[in-house]
Formats: sequence, structure tokens, C-alpha cells
Amino acid sequence: MSASRVMWGQIAVVFAIVLLAVWAATQWVAWRLGFQPQLGSPWFALVGLPIYPPPAFFWWWFFFDAYAPHVFLEGAGIAASGGLVAITVAILMSIYRAREAKDVRTFGSARWAEPHEIEAAGLLGDDGVVLGRLDRTYLRHDGAEHVLCFAPTRSGKGVGLVVPTLLTWPGASIVHDIKGENWELTAGFRARFGRVLLFDPTNANSAAYNPLLEVRKGEWEVRDVQNVADVLVDPEGSLEKRNHWEKTSHSLLVGAILHVLYAETDKTLAGVAAFLSDPRRPIESTLSAMMTTPHLGEKGPHPVIASAARELLNKSDNERSGVLSTAMSFLGLYRDPVVAAVTARCDWRIADLVSGEKPTTLYLVVPPSDISRTKPLVRLVLNQIGRRLTEDLHAKGRRHRLLLMLDEFPALGRLDFFESALAFMAGY
Repeated sequence: MSASRVMWGQIAVVFAIVLLAVWAATQWVAWRLGFQPQLGSPWFALVGLPIYPPPAFFWWWFFFDAYAPHVFLEGAGIAASGGLVAITVAILMSIYRAREAKDVRTFGSARWAEPHEIEAAGLLGDDGVVLGRLDRTYLRHDGAEHVLCFAPTRSGKGVGLVVPTLLTWPGASIVHDIKGENWELTAGFRARFGRVLLFDPTNANSAAYNPLLEVRKGEWEVRDVQNVADVLVDPEGSLEKRNHWEKTSHSLLVGAILHVLYAETDKTLAGVAAFLSDPRRPIESTLSAMMTTPHLGEKGPHPVIASAARELLNKSDNERSGVLSTAMSFLGLYRDPVVAAVTARCDWRIADLVSGEKPTTLYLVVPPSDISRTKPLVRLVLNQIGRRLTEDLHAKGRRHRLLLMLDEFPALGRLDFFESALAFMAGY
């Protein structure tokens, strides 16, 4: 109840008490005087008892005080007692209003939750993402909603939320771990009851992952390859709209990746870079090979591959050179021999993360010195995982529950898929 409503309620209660006290004095005096006809006609009768208007007491006191002064003193005492009661009630209600005024919402209504509100929110369960602590009880969120935590650097986000969650989360997990701290602190424990993978594109001993092996040949191949190319042409996650060179290089990359998957032995992104920059032949010969290779056997070349090659051959030499150089700039990372080795095979597949016999934890670790350089690959991995795991809503019952622990998430730049998928991803 607001303070203004309490104030008007206070006024109404005080007025009612005073009115009832005066009315009681009127009825008392009338009874003591034997309901004499000289008192005037009653207002109405209740069960044979004459009821007079409340102010009648003052009229009678003015005209008949000399005849029975002690009776009117009794009436005055009754009326005065009502005033005292009204004053007492007014003081008590004023104290209540003062307490209500402490809950001032002029600058907003945010406040710390009360214990009963915490319990009603379901934050006192035994499982879920660790949010904090209330006395000796951990606060955990175990619902399908997303959890966002932001705080200044070195303020305890990792040791307060991330590490406790990874040490208690029973399902599968994908951890974006830039500095490798979470790997060092939690991987040993999580390995006791599940599979643990470290993906570090700068470490030759990393668990390898080849994004192109997640392309499913057949009806989904073009979609899968286009999704790969979408991330390749936006390595920083900063493009609102693609320019001409990015659009045409996207088309070239789609065709080149499909060709490599069908016709080349090195089916990797490093292989795509080598195919497009083969020093033994000019780009025109490379494009010609894309148009003439029988990718589909007796059906001849793949139409998407052939059309991508023809589209580039139809351009002038200068424009063709610009498109090729733009496409190669997106593949420069995979010329690093360590990155090429880590992406040359698959030690794990996306389906393994949620459908294995035991829950799997994947740590995406990148040294701070290589964050900018390797960002396109980490973005590609997360994009593929997110898209693949949100294709089939009915697969949820056959999977381990998956936690995306994206520590230092802004370092990845803008991920269009995650931006749009936040609204529905939790349902998978």
C-alpha cells in the first residue's frame, strides 16, 4: 500500500472514531434523560430504541445544561475519550506511514532479495549454475533460462561462479577459457566422471578438430558449407553488411570448400587455402578444374561448385584478383603449421559432446597473445556447435544436459547466430 493511500485511510479512521464517540455521547445523554420529548424527534428507531443525529448532543448541551449538568459532563467525557482514542490511532498510523516511507522508489525499486523471495525463485536447489552464497547455502540456478554475470576485472567472477559451477555441474559442458585457468583448476576433477577435451589451436598436442568434417554430404552440404563461409568472411564479428568483395569471396569459398571435400585429398581449411593458391597453376586453371571435375560421378560437376567458378571467371582480371586476395585473407590463419595440424583431423565430433556414453567437457583455450589471430577459428567452432545442436528439438531427451560456460564471451566479437538464438537455444 502506498503512503498516500495510508494517509487518506488515517484521516478517514480518525474522523470515524470522533463521529462514533460524539454519537455515543448523544445516545448516552438521551438515555440518561429518559428520551424526553423536549429532546426532539429521533432520527430513526432501532429495535425500539430512538436513534438521534450525532450533533444533537451539542444542541442539547447548549439549551438544557442548567437542568442536568452532571449528565452533560458524562456525555462530554464520552466525546472527549473518542478524541483521545482518535489521537492515539493517528499517532500509530503516522508511525506506520513513516516506516512505509523507507521503501522509497523515486530512483527505482531494486533491492536485495529477502530469504523467502530467494526460496520462491528456486535458487536453493542442490544442482545448477552457482550464483553465490547465502550464509552457508549456495545459490544455484537450475532452470532453462540464461545466466549473465558481469563485473570488473579480477572481481571474483571466475572463482565465485565459473569454477564452483564446473566442479559441481554433472552434465556436459563447453567452456570458453581464454587463459586456461579453468582447465587447470577443474579438468582433473571433471575427468573422473566424464571425458575432457582441450582444444587449443596454438598447441600441437591439442585435441584436433576439422570443421570441414562436420559438413554432411547430401541435402545439407550446401547449407553446412555456407555456414562455415559465413564465419570465415567475418573473422572479427564486426560486419553489419558485407561489401562487394566479401560477398563474392563468400561465393568462391563455398565452391572451393565443396570442391575440396569432393575431389581433393586434403579435406581441410588449410587444403582449401592450398587449392586456391597452388603455385603450380594459375587461378584460371583452378577454376576450370572446379567446373570440369565430375564431383557427382556420371551426373558431372557439382552445380554449386561449377557456378561459383564460372561466376569468378566471368569477372575481369583485376576484379578476379581482388576477389581471390580477399578470400585468401580469410584463410591466412590456416597456413600456420600448428593450426593446420590441429584442424587436419577430428579427435572429437559435435555429437560426441552430448550423445556420448559419459558427459564430455570441451575447453576452448587460447593464449591471450593469440586471441586476435585465432578468433576466427574459435568463432567457427562455436558457431558450428550452436547450429548443429539446435537443429532437432526432439533430440533433447537423448542428450546429456549441456552447459555453455562462455567466460570472457565479448572477446569473440559478434556472433550473429548466438545473438538471434538466445531466445530459443535454451529449449534444446
